[in-house]
Amino acid sequence: MRFSVYQESHVGGRKVNQDRMGYSFTRDALLLLLADGMGGHIQGEMAATIALQTINTVFRQNAEPYIHQPERFFEESFLDAHREILHYRDAHNLPETPRTTIVACLIQHGYAYWAHCGDSRLYWLRNGQILARTRDHSRIETLIAQGKAKPSERDTHPDRNKLFNCLGAPNLPIVEMSRRSLLQAGDIMLLCSDGLWSVLPDHVLAQSLQSHTIVRAVPELLASATGIAGKHSDNVTALAMMWNGSVALADEATITTNTLPLGEVTTTILAAPDGTAAEPDAFDEAEIERAIAEIRGAIQKTNRITSKD
Repeated sequence: MRFSVYQESHVGGRKVNQDRMGYSFTRDALLLLLADGMGGHIQGEMAATIALQTINTVFRQNAEPYIHQPERFFEESFLDAHREILHYRDAHNLPETPRTTIVACLIQHGYAYWAHCGDSRLYWLRNGQILARTRDHSRIETLIAQGKAKPSERDTHPDRNKLFNCLGAPNLPIVEMSRRSLLQAGDIMLLCSDGLWSVLPDHVLAQSLQSHTIVRAVPELLASATGIAGKHSDNVTALAMMWNGSVALADEATITTNTLPLGEVTTTILAAPDGTAAEPDAFDEAEIERAIAEIRGAIQKTNRITSKD
């Protein structure tokens, strides 16, 4: 596989960043994850952290070197994450359960599969056009589907922020999955939290990702969203992947996996030292940056080895 990937997150106008994102890959499979801890409930950042850690653990255990049943993987890993969040609540005697949205994308053998719960989105883009976008599991989207509200009300309707599906709720999550989708060189997968898409229209996201590399487009989009929203900005997070782009355009974000050993998994998702959920402040920003820097170093080493072949 060859792909470029870039991720970034801003706290915005909030005191705590409850968004989490990351990716993992083997020689033949790539997993992209993004979670948005729900601020209306306690410790949303913990729910998001647990979701990423749990789903990533299932990926590491089953990608040998790819996932044989993607739909089953999404269903089981999302439900495992949901149960781990409930367990965290019980273990810490919390008065309520932390909750989070989640969106995931699995890419292998040139095909993409994705799944989500909530309103964290995935966009599939090609040549500046949006080929697919996840449907928000929100009250306003339900009303629009029922003909009880207009699409133009998405940004102003009083129920626009009400979600009916997430991880950590009393009811089991509904895991909505895509069909298998064949990727073409240059296709982009964008995973983002509502702090981005609720501020910038879809056509702005598409235009920016067509006009610039993902390494430039993602930071500019996040800066634009936080600038427009100002002190009221939500956490803003995006994770973008370009598939099999031109070798001539390869940069520090480009990854080639052909030389990776069969059992090796590379990841930006930090696991708790004892394998359990991390405490809220276990990983600071500096530690995360160091981990990403180490992975980029490994990527560059891998690419140098590949170029000699």
